[in-house]
Amino acid sequence: MKRRIALCIAVSLCAGVYAGNNPGIYKKGWIDFNKNGVKDIYEDPSAPIEARVQDLLSQMTLEEKTCQMATLYGSGRVLKDSLPTEKWKDEIWKDGIANIDEQANGLGRFGSSLSYPYVNSVENRQTIQRWFVEQTRLGIPVDFTNEGIRGLCHDRATMFPAQCGQGATWNKELISEIAQVTAEEAKALGYTNIYSPILDIAQDPRWGRVVECYGEDPFLVGELGKRMIKGLQQEGLVATPKHFAVYSIPVGGRDAGTRTDPHVAPREMRTLYIEPFRKAFCEAGALGVMSSYNDYDGEPITGSYHFLTEILRHEWGFKGYVVSDSEAVEFLPSIRWLPML
Repeated sequence: MKRRIALCIAVSLCAGVYAGNNPGIYKKGWIDFNKNGVKDIYEDPSAPIEARVQDLLSQMTLEEKTCQMATLYGSGRVLKDSLPTEKWKDEIWKDGIANIDEQANGLGRFGSSLSYPYVNSVENRQTIQRWFVEQTRLGIPVDFTNEGIRGLCHDRATMFPAQCGQGATWNKELISEIAQVTAEEAKALGYTNIYSPILDIAQDPRWGRVVECYGEDPFLVGELGKRMIKGLQQEGLVATPKHFAVYSIPVGGRDAGTRTDPHVAPREMRTLYIEPFRKAFCEAGALGVMSSYNDYDGEPITGSYHFLTEILRHEWGFKGYVVSDSEAVEFLPSIRWLPML
């Protein structure tokens, strides 16, 4: 939770919020996020980040803390409205929300009407950001996420070859250039967190997501992944590599609901499947990570203390945030009981 709140405070400094329906909260050099007329510690840009985090946490209700652990899909998928409405004050996100994914990127129900001209895409996210800052009790800004494995996931952004094509070049400098273009376009459009790169290694051609991987070799995947992470984060974005861990070798090559434990021994797990992630965190300093759907040794990764705490945080020293893959939390009580078809 502290890591998530720290990210929110960082977003508040660069998210482009500006005066709208509640202009009185915008002061010279700070924003009165909780609308109490006093500069609280968490609202003071000059205060130490840890002090700001602690102050904000002390003011949050259980509902507000819970909402900072959740994601909304935008563009009409979960978030049905293109812009805030009066009904939002009765929705679960009235207490805030951690992030909104793929909002106004040209996909989903609203199509290109929100993504182009580019100003439409930017104004859409700024209007939503203003609502969360101005209309929620504590004014915690939203983190706008988007995919970025072959360029920014936006129907008018620059598209590059899939990661398997990028990996086939063995060209680290080229990956750095792809990262720079992706980051510049993401920043220009107001996205703050990019779900990229995919660091799974592809060693089973039956698996349907081979095309999304840099290749079969953990050294190659790790080196190219490092370039993508550094390129995104040097532009002030959060890079969130995925899918941690041992995701790309499902039984029978099958994806989705039939996937349970991969048949991978501990040494293979260490030296092949999680080695690119070690490089991502220990050598490139990735600030985020997405956990995977699958089990390992009978334990769902998304709920695994061994992978997400012992390895990720204790062994590798990761201090960033973890986001689950889409609806993976719902798999926790059931994934190990799925039949093998």
